[in-house]
Amino acid sequence: MPEKVLLVATGNKGKLAEIKSILTGYRVLGAAEAGISFDAEETGTTFAENAAIKARELKKLTEYAVLADDSGLCVDALGGAPGVYSARYAGENATDDGNIDKLLEAIKDVPEECRGAQFKSVVCLIDEAGNEFFGEGVCSGRILTERKGSGGFGYDPVFYSNDFGESFGVLTHEQKNQISHRKRALADLLKKL
Repeated sequence: MPEKVLLVATGNKGKLAEIKSILTGYRVLGAAEAGISFDAEETGTTFAENAAIKARELKKLTEYAVLADDSGLCVDALGGAPGVYSARYAGENATDDGNIDKLLEAIKDVPEECRGAQFKSVVCLIDEAGNEFFGEGVCSGRILTERKGSGGFGYDPVFYSNDFGESFGVLTHEQKNQISHRKRALADLLKKL
């Protein structure tokens, strides 16, 4: 039986590596790895809307099944921000460090017991026939007052996971992939397929 190919609508190498390590039953390729160049403008106001926008744009360019994820950090003390704007919280061309710096500055006076946060992820899969499926995942924790560890990507060094009792920045890829919001979203998706 031929291997199932799944194209992922992301240019984020960390996110792609995480998805590849979780979906081991598929030949997972980033759009660029498959020679497809596309750019989808994330105009949605929810993670589900943005995931669907990206998946639909990529699906227009291929016959393969496609997967898109939209995820981010939702901080209680900031009313759920940065949310869908997590990747560009500190501006359009923000770096991970720039986003973390802005976040830490925004909640510098917030006491530890009020620093609750969740990583949220919604994935949208469009199969070869064009059917759409969604999965959602949440990982709860809190925001640390400073970086701890240098692993992962994005906000990982300042996100303390309730599940592991540690910063995502010090967890191994294997540990993080056991409980991450993306893992949970993909598990939710796979249950629906």
